[in-house]
Amino acid sequence: MNKKKIIFFDIDGTLVTEDKIIPESTKKAIQYLREKGHYTVIATGRAPNMFQHIQKELNISSYIAFNGQLVVCDGIEVHAESLDSTFIHDITTFAAQHNHAIGFENHKDLTITHADNPLAKDNFLQLKLDYPAVDPDYYKQNTVNQLNLFCTEQEELIYKEKYTDYKFVRWGYFGADVLPADSSKAIGIQKFIEYAGAAMENVYAFGDGENDIEMLSSVKNGVAMGNAVSELKDIASYVTTDCDQYGILYGLQHLWLIEEPSFENDYFDLSKAKI
Repeated sequence: MNKKKIIFFDIDGTLVTEDKIIPESTKKAIQYLREKGHYTVIATGRAPNMFQHIQKELNISSYIAFNGQLVVCDGIEVHAESLDSTFIHDITTFAAQHNHAIGFENHKDLTITHADNPLAKDNFLQLKLDYPAVDPDYYKQNTVNQLNLFCTEQEELIYKEKYTDYKFVRWGYFGADVLPADSSKAIGIQKFIEYAGAAMENVYAFGDGENDIEMLSSVKNGVAMGNAVSELKDIASYVTTDCDQYGILYGLQHLWLIEEPSFENDYFDLSKAKI
């Protein structure tokens, strides 16, 4: 059995702040874990091309994308699930009738059905990403791992009633990820653990949102950020500080993944890093 630790990190509100900045303490903490030989893994609802810059900045080559639909370990794809093309055609047609945009996501592309959709524009502006290429027929020639539905929470209800075999994972006001009802970050974690051959006691996860509840519930050591939703804090084994208040660093130290001796060489700022 592999004795390496595996630490899964959500992105928004966990690795990055509301301003989409990675705190310096988080960068150093991730670097420390890597130097100790542990797996550091991004676990997100985003598509890979939406977090490549984060991978590069943190030097992370392992990730769970699309809420568990795609799993990559050290650059090797170990699990992938795609959406049924008939379903994609049906929901895309239904969304067009209600003037809602649909985003198509896979490991290499993110495209969208409508140009200049207001909710989509606000979403990508908030994420500090460019507006996707527009191609309403993209799914007809390409595999799609996950959909984005751009609509309000109230408007989303008609989709939940119509497509009961699928789940809608909300991200703020802008929209929701759409994927099979039995998919989750927790499933992605299980696939990663099986591939890596790790024991559950060596698995950790950090998150802040509702789509992290299944992830934190599936591991022995689940850490909620201080800025996390109350539902996540309720099921977490530990609640750390906000992501922009040394939350990752404090959480890792609490779990003894960063030990006291590491502070003797000023790897971190003693005055700020120690609990």
